[in-house]
Amino acid sequence: MSGFHEVRFPLRLALGATGGPVRRTDIVNLSNGREQRNQRWRDSRRSYDAGSGVKSLTDLYAVLEFFEARGGQLYGFRFRDPVDGKSCAPGEAVSATDQAIGTGDGETAAFQIVKTYADGAGSWTRRIAKPVAGTVTLSVDGVAVPAEAWSVDAATGIVTFAAGHVPPVGVAVRAGYEFDVPVRFDTDRIDVNLAHFDAGHIPTIPLTEVLA
Repeated sequence: MSGFHEVRFPLRLALGATGGPVRRTDIVNLSNGREQRNQRWRDSRRSYDAGSGVKSLTDLYAVLEFFEARGGQLYGFRFRDPVDGKSCAPGEAVSATDQAIGTGDGETAAFQIVKTYADGAGSWTRRIAKPVAGTVTLSVDGVAVPAEAWSVDAATGIVTFAAGHVPPVGVAVRAGYEFDVPVRFDTDRIDVNLAHFDAGHIPTIPLTEVLA
């Protein structure tokens, strides 16, 4: 991913952010009163506002420093979604069997980490490009794989099995992990409101997901 810094937006500020997935759907109203719907984006795209997390003068400066270091909208960065940041539900513990990421064929050694959102009527699979280093665990055919048998690229979300540990034909490869969302500032301007000597706020800090 070009124009990206592998640094995380300050976590204490991210926890107060608002936002979530955005989709684009065209809806055409027909003359008979019915409608046709067309999905413009294949994948959803996250959008956040981190302004509500800024409370103190220290927070204000942290945002300003981070914004300047990224050159405004120029460079992307990592952002921790306060609700959706693990391979499982927020209140659960990460497990090596959380998410299916592929099926072994005896030859393929590299697998992209993904997360599937599903219910009885539909599903969508999301590519996870920014797993958090040190949190990824793998299983093959339901059995946890020792760390020395594989490696993960935390900048792409690709896990690679070492020689001699390539998953055999027909077995399920699954993963558990924590992850960040690759985003950028969606503005080239930060407006600071210093309400008191030691406190203030930034009305809005818009962030938008960067899709690789």
